[in-house]
Formats: sequence, structure tokens, C-alpha cells
Amino acid sequence: MRNRFLVCYDVSDPKRLARTYKKMNGFGEPAQYSVFICDLSPKERVLLEEALTEILNLKEDRALIVDMGPSEGRGGESYAVLGNAREFPRRTAVIV
Repeated sequence: MRNRFLVCYDVSDPKRLARTYKKMNGFGEPAQYSVFICDLSPKERVLLEEALTEILNLKEDRALIVDMGPSEGRGGESYAVLGNAREFPRRTAVIV
């Protein structure tokens, strides 16, 4: 089961900021600058936290990871966007 996460980060160094943004694109969709919507399995959440821990300087930077609930349930409906809204695709597992 996948949950929808709101991931926000504040990174003080421009190089780390660029690396963080690039890494986050592998996990979710950008909602705003430094804010991503991610549909993650429990394993993917651990991988995300490990990836961010490797990039961030935890004495200067921070990341906030908010579990909004199941992607197919409340997680997909637990937020509102005011202004120029965009659709966030639901990421699902693909079996090949």
C-alpha cells in the first residue's frame, strides 16, 4: 500500500539545494519550490529519508515529511491548492 506524503525542505547551500531537488524528482512531483507530493511504499519512504540524510547538512538544513494517508483514500483528498493548481499523477506499481 502506498501513502501520499507532503515533503518540504529548506536547504541553505545552493549546491545541496540543487542535489536535493534532483533527488526528490525521483520520488515525487514538485508542487512548489522545495515542496513535493510523493506516493510512496513503506520501503520507498525509508529510501527517501536515507537519500535526504546523505545530501542535507542536518545542522543547517531541514526536511519535513508529512504522511497524508493512503494514496487511494484520504491522502489524495487531504489538501487543497489555491491558485494555479496542477494535477498530481498517482504513482502505481507496474509489473513487467
